[in-house]
Amino acid sequence: MRTKTALSVIGLGRFAGALMAMSLFLWIGACAQLTTSQQQASTTNIYVSPTGNDANPGTSDQPVLTLQRAQQLVRGENQNMSGDIDVYLAGGTYRLTQPLTLDYQDSGNNGFNVVYSAMPGQQPIISGAVQVTGWKLFDASKNIWSAPAPAGLTDTRQLYVDGVRAYRTRGRPPEGLTMTATGYSVPGDVMTNWRNPTNIEFVYTGGNAIWSEKDNGLGPWCEPRCPVAGITSDGTTTTITMAQPCWDNSTKRPEISASHHNLVGPNSITGPPEYIENAYELLGTPGEFYFDRSAGVIYYVPRPGEDLSKADVEAPMLEQLVTGNGTGQLAVHNIVFSGLQFAYATWLFPNTSEGFSEIQANYTITGADGYATEGWGDFVPGATGPYGAWTKAPANVSFSHDYSIQFLNDDFVHLGAAGLNLGDASQFDVVQGCVFTDISGNGIDIGGVDQPEVPALQTTSDNKVMDCHIYNVATEFHGGIGICVGYSKYTIIEHNQLDDLPYTAISMGWGGWPDKIGKAGVSNYSENALVSDNLIFNHMLLLADGGGIYTQGLTGPNLNDGEKLIGNVIYDQFSTGHGIYTDNGCANVTGIGNVMFHINHDNWGSRHKDYYNGKDGSTYDPFLFENNYWQQGDPDSNALNVTLSDNHLINTLDQVPASITQNAGIEPAYQNILNQQFGAPSAPEPPTRVAAYAGDGFVYVTWNPPVFTGGAPVGTYTINAPGVSVTIPAADYETYGYVQIGNLTDGQPYSFTVTATNANGTSSPSLPSLPVTPQTSTISVPNAPARVFAYPGIGMASIHIQAPAPATTGGPSIDGGSPIRGYVIIVEPTGEKVLFLGRKALLLGGTHTTFTVIDGLTSGQVYTFQVRALNAAGAGAAAQTQPIRIK
Repeated sequence: MRTKTALSVIGLGRFAGALMAMSLFLWIGACAQLTTSQQQASTTNIYVSPTGNDANPGTSDQPVLTLQRAQQLVRGENQNMSGDIDVYLAGGTYRLTQPLTLDYQDSGNNGFNVVYSAMPGQQPIISGAVQVTGWKLFDASKNIWSAPAPAGLTDTRQLYVDGVRAYRTRGRPPEGLTMTATGYSVPGDVMTNWRNPTNIEFVYTGGNAIWSEKDNGLGPWCEPRCPVAGITSDGTTTTITMAQPCWDNSTKRPEISASHHNLVGPNSITGPPEYIENAYELLGTPGEFYFDRSAGVIYYVPRPGEDLSKADVEAPMLEQLVTGNGTGQLAVHNIVFSGLQFAYATWLFPNTSEGFSEIQANYTITGADGYATEGWGDFVPGATGPYGAWTKAPANVSFSHDYSIQFLNDDFVHLGAAGLNLGDASQFDVVQGCVFTDISGNGIDIGGVDQPEVPALQTTSDNKVMDCHIYNVATEFHGGIGICVGYSKYTIIEHNQLDDLPYTAISMGWGGWPDKIGKAGVSNYSENALVSDNLIFNHMLLLADGGGIYTQGLTGPNLNDGEKLIGNVIYDQFSTGHGIYTDNGCANVTGIGNVMFHINHDNWGSRHKDYYNGKDGSTYDPFLFENNYWQQGDPDSNALNVTLSDNHLINTLDQVPASITQNAGIEPAYQNILNQQFGAPSAPEPPTRVAAYAGDGFVYVTWNPPVFTGGAPVGTYTINAPGVSVTIPAADYETYGYVQIGNLTDGQPYSFTVTATNANGTSSPSLPSLPVTPQTSTISVPNAPARVFAYPGIGMASIHIQAPAPATTGGPSIDGGSPIRGYVIIVEPTGEKVLFLGRKALLLGGTHTTFTVIDGLTSGQVYTFQVRALNAAGAGAAAQTQPIRIK
């Protein structure tokens, strides 16, 4: 039953072709390791120290100062290697003034490696930041401090105080924004006296917060941001002009299909921003900063306990720390980085008029008329191809056209782009035992989406990510992914832990969206990816319509050579989506021995019509899901290329065999990385997306929890409004997904903020909810759910619920005038009542179903289940399942 056994069986059959293709390269690598061991006496040592001197020879007692000088010494030794070249870095900070730029000349040769490693017991930090000093109190009323920008620092998007990220100022947009062809208009004279208006960004968090009155038109998986170009007023109306080409690229994406827009989804901006960022006038919240680029001054509001006269304040200046780019003929290869920390880098492209016009997974549309040309392939006249080849956000450490690059026990922290990119034509690279955290974008990128079909030697292939801890990434560009894989083959992602993420943990593949209009997805060379034994939890904390493992497009030429998902444990997903998400055009995926628990909506994605290789959609894209553990409970079936077999219904994680849950995640030899700290203990970041619904003398309030919790879990939340303060345990919020606050005054508007408290302190307040006004109103109980059904398990049943039916096709749900906050399930014949509450119930709508499991049932007994939707007026009419016999 254990997934290792299942994998070994597959390995003998379905992986046979992959193993044969890999074998020659593995033999070469093994021989290289043997040769290195035999020739250890020939190893060359070069020493580097923050207190060294580049005039020194690089010996242990006379180390050099810079990595660039060490690079020169390597080039003098690596032409005819008979052993590894070890470059030892002493502990301390190496402040780069330019990136370490590597090419084929810096490679290891004759099967040996150039190894950049930490001296035993020491921590070298490769930094692209400058320290900020000279802080003075600037505005005592708001506790705003200022400091001159250090020499050479003309721009940055990040600031860190004792290793804790400060946030750019943010606030709600003015009320009454009306969208125009070039931006917005708003009544009155607002924002016209704000300094540096071209530094201001409008941020568009996709989808709606629950009960929010806003709708910006975006799908809930992305978060574009566009700069302001100018603000003017005639005294009556303020005109906000947005920067080009970001504005057009975010608002004019072509509608390839009337029903499916640009195929990716409804993601052209059609409404107001979620919030405004990076304006001096919004200063006043502890932990926020503003960099006045024109004046060369940094402003910051300290958090409680911070002393700027003693604090280490770092401003990232470089956009790249290490790059290694080969060519098709001259690859960079055989370089190892071990025990190093890559820290403090920025990314400035979003500060330009291009902004950050995200479409998915930190891929963006760029360039003049990019909305009409970039990546649309044959779907738009005059467009460029291939379809889906949008602009990939860069990484602060990046390699391409390379092989045998290794990152071992390294840390990627405090970074402003993606962390690590193993790009086009990266082959046989290894990332093991590394930590990725506090990164603005994706944690790790493998491959790209610009070259779906290339010669075999130019593919991205045979790369491994193992035993890594990836958490609190996509801290700025929230649509980012923990591990994001484009087109690649023989990729192995195993034994990693991914947690505390705003969106999806692992994303695989690309280019499948054309199936929405009955066309085949992008043909590509992807095949034989293995995603196994990963531990994923506390993900999807901000955005939605993603999952623990998200797969899109063609994963291989057939089911045998497609993607394999084995032994992954995925639980506690906050927003709507799927545990394993097989999205558009996804085909040829096998899932065996995975665990999915506390997942909103379905545990796995859905069946898709197959249009690949000339098929007409009369059958489905092939899938095999076998021996998984979940709450979904789908019965066994084998029809139209989709096989569900011997999957197990569970109601708690301890009902899963311990051999699966104990094997998932980081292996024992690397678990020490789970205890590492990269900043001072702090309060959590504020909760986000606070929304409220008002009834008669009460409100419901809900929010998204913090992603960054400051090194300690959130213990309580406090909800505040004028005259109102309510504190609840975090565990209660995790259970119910909302708070009801009563004894409010009808006719009085309320706007709510939420703070999060951990053992280190209390966060700054969230941005306020839109105001709501309790008032006497006539509400009624909701209609019956549109559809309910049940699947039997051993001593339990999975109850599936679709929200009450709309009044008319496409109309709103019949909720009785009050949000549906849960469901009452009555078990017959026992009459037992079970309450199903929480975020899964709150967010349920449209045609999606959600589910819960009722345990403790009698095997062999026949049951039916009545389900009633619950709102502020009470439980509504019942819908009843068909009878089922419990296994």
